[in-house]
Amino acid sequence: MAASLHHSITVCSLLPFSSQHSSKKSISTARFRNNTVDKSKSRNRMQLGNNTHKSESRRRMGLQRSNCKASLMNGDEAEAKLYLGMDFGTSGGRYAVIDKEGVIHSEAKRDYPMFMNGDTVDWVRSWKTTLFSLLEDIPITMRSLITSISIDGTSATTLILDSKTGEALARPLLYNESCPDALPIVKSIAPINHTVCSGSSTLCKLVSWWTSSDSSRESAVLMHQSDWLLWLLHGKIGVSDYNNALKVGYDPELESYPPWLKSQPYSHVLPTIQAPGTIISTLKEDIRTKLGFPEDCVVCTGTTDSIAAFLAARATQPGKAVTSLGSTLAIKLLSTTRIDDARFGVYSHRLDDKWLVGGASNTGGAVLRQLFSDEQLENLSVQINPMEASPLDYYPLPVEGERFPIADPKMPPRLSPRPECDAAYLHGILESIARIEAKGYALLKDLGATKVEEVFTAGGGSKNDKWTKIRERVLGLPVRRALQTEAAYGAALLALKATE
Repeated sequence: MAASLHHSITVCSLLPFSSQHSSKKSISTARFRNNTVDKSKSRNRMQLGNNTHKSESRRRMGLQRSNCKASLMNGDEAEAKLYLGMDFGTSGGRYAVIDKEGVIHSEAKRDYPMFMNGDTVDWVRSWKTTLFSLLEDIPITMRSLITSISIDGTSATTLILDSKTGEALARPLLYNESCPDALPIVKSIAPINHTVCSGSSTLCKLVSWWTSSDSSRESAVLMHQSDWLLWLLHGKIGVSDYNNALKVGYDPELESYPPWLKSQPYSHVLPTIQAPGTIISTLKEDIRTKLGFPEDCVVCTGTTDSIAAFLAARATQPGKAVTSLGSTLAIKLLSTTRIDDARFGVYSHRLDDKWLVGGASNTGGAVLRQLFSDEQLENLSVQINPMEASPLDYYPLPVEGERFPIADPKMPPRLSPRPECDAAYLHGILESIARIEAKGYALLKDLGATKVEEVFTAGGGSKNDKWTKIRERVLGLPVRRALQTEAAYGAALLALKATE
């Protein structure tokens, strides 16, 4: 994460609303104290594009402030019901508050505070602090109107807790951490090429803890990052969703853990699974009373950050795909066919009666951050001709190891030779990342997924127009920025779905 850079069933519909709502503007945006960053300011953090985005951002902020005043004057807020989504990513948390039409009423973010426990980051304290800071950052006049809450988190970020006390029995294992010691054991019990047959899978993390721990086994319970954050709000320990549980071995098609997993001595540690966006319980009374949420405010199961980003983009038809260009590169393709193949880091998440097929590469914005400042990225991008192919062939990784489309924990970064011209160097890196993206989509097709027809882009990299044009040329497909790009918005859509 931030320190190392930068997942019985009641089936509910997860497909987003029709795109007619997606062009509506936010009707209010709050600016906050301390290290809270309003979205209008945070746009520049990963912005690689040109100055036109800045003027557009200022224009939109003017509309938002104007519409906010009109809304309050007309008393619209008094009758509204609002829905809260929160995204806990690799470097910080965000929230989005929407109404039933999908209009954003407020959104903001916070970076994770770096609390230390010896030489390591105390992620439990960091995430908890961020959660309650964001809740307090929501304008108090809106809190009383929020009727449902959902949270997304990073896939395969794993916590082992004492089910009786809620105390962590070990430090959290982050999404990109690998447990090679457990991989042979997992491969011996799971079907060949199963999603869990990867050192970074949740199941490998559970097995690694189980084989090295000699206490508290009987009362232990596994929870993913978003499960744990939601538990802090509703108080029912051991509840997860089938998107997060995919990498621990849950089968969303059968709606159960498979027999080979249920027969293991640690099966009692596995959480109870519900569909994403299912009501778990009401918000805890002490939180509700302190912060001013209504008595009937409910807390719902969440999802992974990449699934939430896909929901936010509202790509509703098979063949539509979303590439998330943040610290890493993640692709998701809506397919009628389920594809799972651990050899290539490919797995499928259930989305109603369809499948989100894809994978996540370690390439992405984190590499760019290591090499260029924000100002350099913006200035150098202007000098790039996106219609001209770069002759440079790199495999940009922030550290050793790749997950998709090549699953190789020892794969080294390839970022040389470096030309004298910095713009040419950036061009080569951007194009090389685009080639990795293209290889990913080609692999999904070869494995039997629905052919990709159009790519929506989420994440900070979506703001770089030159990179978008490079990707269009390399992919040979139409590429456009999703109208909603934040995973917090997708989580808010889940919160809304839960109450329908």
